[in-house]
Amino acid sequence: MSQNKEDLKNKIIYRASYRGTKEMDILMTAFVKSFIDELNEDTLKILDAFVNMDDETLISFKKKESLDNIKDKNLLDIIDRFKKF
Repeated sequence: MSQNKEDLKNKIIYRASYRGTKEMDILMTAFVKSFIDELNEDTLKILDAFVNMDDETLISFKKKESLDNIKDKNLLDIIDRFKKF
């Protein structure tokens, strides 16, 4: 495994753990750790963008609000996992 991939994984886990609210920290950390080791480097980059979204957007995904404006299949897969988590 490349060092860049490990660095990216560590960055994602850190960001998921320190979002600003304890509840979202707990949710995002558990969510990310549940499947981060399965992902390739390209999908990790998408997950990085996902964990950097604001809490309001993430909550709207969790509430299953419209996803019509999202075209990236990998991002939609991550959101789908998040909604089921």
